[in-house]
Amino acid sequence: MLRHVVLIRFKPATAPATIREIEAAFRALPDKIAAIQALEWGTDCSAEDKAQGFSHCFFLTFADAAGRDAYLPHPDHQAFVTRLRPHADQVLVIDYVPGG
Repeated sequence: MLRHVVLIRFKPATAPATIREIEAAFRALPDKIAAIQALEWGTDCSAEDKAQGFSHCFFLTFADAAGRDAYLPHPDHQAFVTRLRPHADQVLVIDYVPGG
């Protein structure tokens, strides 16, 4: 199993409607990319005030690194990246193998 964590900090000028469209586009990826076994997402609600402006977390599960490697260049993922890029101030991605 491999986990793929994506944190997004949107540009301040990004309209709430645009953010909702981007959320929906990310949530739609599992229906388009078979390698995604699960997707969980949410927005920051931490009481610690340490999010550094990152507001959105998307947490994807793949069977293995090969699944992630198929996902990254997939045309639907690349279309999402193109949609997100003008509105993202910063994106942080961490992949890990649970327990490993």
